[in-house]
Amino acid sequence: MKTYIQFWKVKTMETKEYLEVCGEKIMLYQQPYSASCREFQITCTKLSVRTLALYTSIIWLAAYSVFIYTQNSMVLSASIIGTIFGLLFYLHFMKIDQETLLVIDSLGIQLTTSFASGKENTMFIEKCRVKDVIINETFYMIFQY
Repeated sequence: MKTYIQFWKVKTMETKEYLEVCGEKIMLYQQPYSASCREFQITCTKLSVRTLALYTSIIWLAAYSVFIYTQNSMVLSASIIGTIFGLLFYLHFMKIDQETLLVIDSLGIQLTTSFASGKENTMFIEKCRVKDVIINETFYMIFQY
């Protein structure tokens, strides 16, 4: 009877907090579903409205200074359109909110990347195609004298 209770016991999610290269916080969530199925999820901080407003203001102030000098309104229009398209490009292709690695021992590995715009890329690698798993991380060292 004791093994039956342990078999149905719900396992809890482990959470660890790390700092990325730029100093932003990232969270690692580890969820074991069974002995042969585990999920690892990394989430980073969401896009800050303060940072977005800062960059937009800098670009638009620079465009306004050029407008004052040249008296050409196309500079203002181009900066507004460029800022909007740049932000959309950044949110849709570059700003990653979370990455998930689902490992199922008998089937394979599923990699999911979620972007800030809501777009998700999912790739499944079958077990027969996996020879070995290497997690390649970047280390950035700062030496202070």
